[in-house]
Parts: sequence; C-alpha cells; structure tokens
Amino acid sequence: MTQEEEQYYNTYFDLFLTPGWKQFKEEIQQIFDAYRIEDIKDERNLAFVKGERDAFRRVLRFEGGIKRAFEIIKEREAE
Repeated sequence: MTQEEEQYYNTYFDLFLTPGWKQFKEEIQQIFDAYRIEDIKDERNLAFVKGERDAFRRVLRFEGGIKRAFEIIKEREAE
C-alpha cells in the first residue's frame, strides 16, 4: 500500500472515531427505520422512498466498506 493510500484510509478512520460521524449515522438510521409501508401514497412516492432508502443504506454501510477494503489490501500485502 502506498503512503497516499494509507493516508486515504487513515483519514476515514479518524472521521469514523468522531462524535459527529456517530451522530450522523444515528440520525440516518432513525430516518431509515422510520419509513413505513403504510405511509407510501402511490408509485411515485414509492420510487422516492426506495431512492432515499438506497442512499441512506449506502451511508450506513460506508464505514464497514472502507474497513473491509483496507483489510483486504493488508491481507494481500501479507501474502
């Protein structure tokens, strides 16, 4: 891993440790969890809700994805 790549990941790891990141994820999770199928009015609203949920899901999985990518790189380097 290059020094630039390592700095890239370390910057994210620093971010993930901040109270602001944790607060952001908690708020996104609350919004994500608050969707109820009963509240969907029509197909247009369904498409909107699906899009929002997809975007929120990506945010919620982002930290794990970064950590997994880093681990994969480290494992490959160790081989």
